[in-house]
Amino acid sequence: MLTLYYKPTCPYCLSVLAANQTIKADLILRNISADPAAKEELLEKGGKNQTPFLEDTERGVLMYESSDIIDYLHTHYGQGVAPIVAPVGNVCPIE
Repeated sequence: MLTLYYKPTCPYCLSVLAANQTIKADLILRNISADPAAKEELLEKGGKNQTPFLEDTERGVLMYESSDIIDYLHTHYGQGVAPIVAPVGNVCPIE
């Protein structure tokens, strides 16, 4: 199961979501702005006040950094086409 903790106003999260339009990984989206429980889960699992954050329970992977998440999704779940995403940075603080 792939879970992406994100904030809809974060450009780095939007970068991951845009890349996933090409990758087509089956992501469960947890909006930390709209769901306080999701924010608490993020802090418990990742320990940092930032997004995006990916959890892959199948592979035991937890990661921050949008470019790393995009590379990971493309490598393990991609459909063979590398996504083209403009670089905008890597993480947003959640507070």
